[in-house]
Amino acid sequence: MSGVTAGAAIATFPGTATAQTAPTNPRFFGRMFNLPPFAPATQQVQEALRELGRPGGIMDAKDPLNEGPVRLITNPELSPNNVDNPFHTAGTTFFGQFVDHDFTFDLNSRLAVPTPPETSPNTRFPTLSLDSVYGGGPNANPEFYDPADRVKFRVESGGLFEDLPRRSDRVAIIADPRNDENLIIAGLHAAFLLFHNRVVDLVRSQGAPADQVFNRAKQIVTWHYQWIIVHEFLPQIIGHGLTQDILRHGRQFYRPAPGQFFMPVEFQGAVYRFGHSMIRPSYRANLAGDPGGNPATGAPAFFGFIFDPAGQGQADPVDLRGRARARRRFIGWQTFFNFGDGQVRANKRIDTMISTPLFNLPLQAIPSNDPPTSLPQRNLLRHLTWSLPSGQAIAEAMRIPILTREIFPELRPLGNNLDASTPLWYYILKEAKYLGDGITLAGVGARICGEVFFGLLQLDPTSYLSVQPTWTPTLPRRNANTFTMVDLLTYARVDPASRRQ
Repeated sequence: MSGVTAGAAIATFPGTATAQTAPTNPRFFGRMFNLPPFAPATQQVQEALRELGRPGGIMDAKDPLNEGPVRLITNPELSPNNVDNPFHTAGTTFFGQFVDHDFTFDLNSRLAVPTPPETSPNTRFPTLSLDSVYGGGPNANPEFYDPADRVKFRVESGGLFEDLPRRSDRVAIIADPRNDENLIIAGLHAAFLLFHNRVVDLVRSQGAPADQVFNRAKQIVTWHYQWIIVHEFLPQIIGHGLTQDILRHGRQFYRPAPGQFFMPVEFQGAVYRFGHSMIRPSYRANLAGDPGGNPATGAPAFFGFIFDPAGQGQADPVDLRGRARARRRFIGWQTFFNFGDGQVRANKRIDTMISTPLFNLPLQAIPSNDPPTSLPQRNLLRHLTWSLPSGQAIAEAMRIPILTREIFPELRPLGNNLDASTPLWYYILKEAKYLGDGITLAGVGARICGEVFFGLLQLDPTSYLSVQPTWTPTLPRRNANTFTMVDLLTYARVDPASRRQ
């Protein structure tokens, strides 16, 4: 790291923890810390952030897209900035995206326009209760449910396997349109629909009264999902040790009063966007959906860039964007989760290198449908929207080691003191790389992420951690001691064995 030793590059200050304790509302955003913004919302700072996040700039992994989506996977040396994470599978990224869509959605604030979080609505309720899937339930949102069996979801086809229900213009009929941003997240949403439908069959077989079937099935589905978050996903992204520490010893910084839990902008606007760093330029969507379509590999697999401008306007896009239906557009989950067949692929490590396709998003993948189309630029400008503190200021408030300016020499030419007062998103990415070797979040990023997840679960009166903290999964599983995404996909019958791929 530029020849700087850890001892010289990390400073420790006594500091004082400054947690937000003012009343707020679950329907609006809020703050964890009362700290000054990392920089003023001036045109000069905007320009610096745009430069930091521009295509071809400091954060661009500069993947050679001309090599094509297959070679970037089969020849990893072509993308030296996309390094494997041996402890994550490719599905970690997309499960994290699915979770994000479950508890936060900002449709009102404007990029780089300072906005008090407490006045900005969160369109999702900040609980891990799958309202992005269930919506308001079959009475409030009958369009999501099967008219022949109103406690089950609609699931359609058009590919070799299931698809989301769609209008004639291919727009998905689901509670959160972001779950059709790309083929993988759409496939994951469809898997949850099938998971619920099979749990409905189970509940009925157990003799539940007809008027209780839906609510019982929803609780079983939701609690198993929450278990996966606590016991599989969080240890992957913040480490097993910190997960257990927060679970056993409680939260230090995210401590809203009961009934006043909220989505913090430090999490929504910066920390949880770490997942963008884990996205690869291209993926193998399935092993059997594109017969003869990849002569370079001699396999019928469907490979595609996560986004490719060439896919714009195509009925069956060459890339993995959502909002499309065709026979090859389904997910073979053995690429994304480890079913023990040797087909799983690793995730990308967490660092400040962002895959090149994310610097040119299709407008349909942006909820506000406006530029800039560079995802890093959008993330950085969001820091001005929420007047977010610097990573260094939060580290000092938390009284944990601070990454000093020697860690950020690449930011010095941008001016505006960004190397010493660094945008939180960039800071936590560098923190993960420098302190966590890109395997997990570390320091500020890990602590905020873990505390918000546990806080939202513990403060939700319907979650298993609130209702029955000693509960353990009841559905079939490979390991009697836990329940994983492999188990969920197997129960939903979208696993490789069920599909015989």
